[in-house]
Amino acid sequence: MEQAIAFLRAQDEVFEKLHLQYGNPFIPSRPQGFVTLCKLILEQQVSIDSAKACFIKIENKLGQVTSKTIANCADEDLKSCGVSRQKISYLKALSKAVSEDLDLESLATQSADEVRNQLIKIKGIGHWTIDVYLMFSLQSPDIIPLGDIAVVNTIKELFGIHTKEEMETLSEKWKPHRTMATFMLWHHYLEKRNRKPMV
Repeated sequence: MEQAIAFLRAQDEVFEKLHLQYGNPFIPSRPQGFVTLCKLILEQQVSIDSAKACFIKIENKLGQVTSKTIANCADEDLKSCGVSRQKISYLKALSKAVSEDLDLESLATQSADEVRNQLIKIKGIGHWTIDVYLMFSLQSPDIIPLGDIAVVNTIKELFGIHTKEEMETLSEKWKPHRTMATFMLWHHYLEKRNRKPMV
């Protein structure tokens, strides 16, 4: 962590100011595996609190959330837990991939690009979900999730740039520590809004 922060502080005075103001950022972590990917699907475009409540209902109904229990659960039962039709299809697609040929344990030994190439094939798993899984579960050090509204808005605020292309170009100089840059940007975003990180 210290090496990454020192690098970013040397690269850009914005990170120097953020670190002086807030100190070390919160580093989120989640377990690897099927359950975390299910939770990330549920969290797409809703609040974390809402997704968490939904997952607890699923867990209470199934006893244990696995690819088999999700695959065998009737759509109506998942709907009764608050899961939308669209996200039911995403959970089922993930379950199907795991039951067929997706080895989630092997992802930890693969590069970020290899992980992305496998997960992006699954219906309902886009770049935001993959980015968060890479950062939180696989501890990939060089991820910048430009599909995350908090990251995008914070870059706009702090750097005065507004297009994805400009943001991608800017983030090039943060390599190979773009994940730490993301954590520092999130830290600022949450602090300004008096919110605590939730994972």
